[in-house]
Amino acid sequence: MKILIVDDEQTIRDALGRKLRRDGFNVFLASNGIEGLRVFHAERPDLVVLDIIMPEMDGLTVCQRIREVAETPVMMLSANAITEEDIIRGLNAGADEYLVKPLRLNEFSARVQALLRRARMSGSETASGYNDGYLSVDLRRRQVFVNGKKEHLTPTEFKLLSVLMENSGRVVTQRELLEQVWGQEYADDIYYPRVYIAQLRKKIEPDPTNPVYILTEHRVGYRFEKQPNL
Repeated sequence: MKILIVDDEQTIRDALGRKLRRDGFNVFLASNGIEGLRVFHAERPDLVVLDIIMPEMDGLTVCQRIREVAETPVMMLSANAITEEDIIRGLNAGADEYLVKPLRLNEFSARVQALLRRARMSGSETASGYNDGYLSVDLRRRQVFVNGKKEHLTPTEFKLLSVLMENSGRVVTQRELLEQVWGQEYADDIYYPRVYIAQLRKKIEPDPTNPVYILTEHRVGYRFEKQPNL
């Protein structure tokens, strides 16, 4: 599989590239956002690793440009401690994942592979999807329509929705979501479900402030509720 790393710091770029090559990936490197977009269009990688702060074009802008043409998983790298606001900005730009520098190479590799697993995920053989006239989800084709309009979900958002749907009517705990959606590598990232659920509601709920599909069970987790056909 192809992975594109875009970072203006050569030492980081080279170290990440060497690690991924040892793990069997075909790696492409770019030193700025403009070059990164050129390589992206030429090589069509399976995953993009983007530094946020870069000369000429920052990582969030590059991510937005990628999202205009592809659903390729995107991992953002930050030199600063990540806040929930940072994650939300990244999600709004179309990113799937955040990691803070300095990076531990084994953790970086594990999270890359976890993100690729989410991107390859397909619906279960028994669950083809959901359609109530307002929300339509095709798990096999990985397509979501809201009120007749196709809605883009990142691989992580789609995986999150599918896990909730496949457990429709049952509360899925935050721990279960972390394990099933993100993987064991994310066991300590307890704020992830809350932040991603909020973003998912903005995309699929008629009124995100009064959700009808994804309901919160306080201090426990979340539940997907099917709605009567419109």
